[in-house]
Amino acid sequence: MKIFSFKIFLTAVTLQIATTAAAAPQADSTASAPARQEIVLAGSQASIAGPAETFTGRARIDPLWSPNAEIRAAGAMVTFEPGARSAWHTHPYGQRLVVTSGVGRVQEWGKPVVIVRPGDVIWCPPDVKHWHGAAPMTAVTYLTVTGTVNGRNVDWSEKVTDDQYDGKQAQ
Repeated sequence: MKIFSFKIFLTAVTLQIATTAAAAPQADSTASAPARQEIVLAGSQASIAGPAETFTGRARIDPLWSPNAEIRAAGAMVTFEPGARSAWHTHPYGQRLVVTSGVGRVQEWGKPVVIVRPGDVIWCPPDVKHWHGAAPMTAVTYLTVTGTVNGRNVDWSEKVTDDQYDGKQAQ
């Protein structure tokens, strides 16, 4: 009896699904196709050396994605060798950093240097002056998500001095 009841239930559900699908409005064939998933394959974009004008020490930028109409943010993995760091800078639309490996240092203008480790997430609000880099003896890698406004995502300033990097000089 239970098997017979289950078959009736299953048949009723199947008929309900078929009836619902048949009654559903059909998609307009003239409407634009839905957006498609985009996959950027690892290794398909060249690494970029951090320019000496805006970085102290060796830094490597591995682009992940560029901004587009759906998301106005660029993504990259940025690796700093021990002691390396960016110059002071701001972002017109902000930046989020996720420490993925190593030990790093970050600092907001007028505040103390902060030591960061894997799993730490840093939010750099729009137009807030800051820098980030590696610890003196350890490399660090950040996943960066940087907002872009009118094709611009960073405004560079002066280099971080050794005393600022070591936390010995207040701004």
